[in-house]
Amino acid sequence: MIQLPPIPSWQALHPLVVHFPIALLLIAPLFVLAGVLLRGERGRWLLISALALMIAGTTGTFLARATGEAAGKVVGSSPQLHAVLESHEELAETTSLVFSVLTVTFAAIVLAPRFLRDTQNGVVSSLLPLAFLLFYSAGAVLLMNTAHDGGRLVHEMGVHAVGAPARPVAAAPTSAVVNTRDPD
Repeated sequence: MIQLPPIPSWQALHPLVVHFPIALLLIAPLFVLAGVLLRGERGRWLLISALALMIAGTTGTFLARATGEAAGKVVGSSPQLHAVLESHEELAETTSLVFSVLTVTFAAIVLAPRFLRDTQNGVVSSLLPLAFLLFYSAGAVLLMNTAHDGGRLVHEMGVHAVGAPARPVAAAPTSAVVNTRDPD
């Protein structure tokens, strides 16, 4: 019988949630660059797609922070662990704030020509998005540093999400074990 896995607790959701904003926010600048290079209506739709990715990614940073704060309350408290966890939390807060500002700024860049009825202006359609990418790259570095601290917590310090109890896995019968090594 097929069963759905149990729904994890709030603090156990952090590893599931955190990777979406990272991916969305690091892919968005590729859409911005493609939108600048293609120009016209196709380029405009790529810029709008980049904005949608930024909105989803920025929203995801807040969800990741909320689940991360809950997960942080159930981890150990060694001095080294506490220092990295504190750094990760501070970087996560700054990352959410920076990407909120970047997303609102990019929304203004993308939507301003529509409101100003000036869709053919090369400065707005090309130069502003390219200049924006310079600021965005600083946000991307901040995001990667935040992710790196999270990775250190997991891979160097052994912090893992506390979820629902694991179901025991039945051992495979010995007759099902296949020897794949060559006897020679």
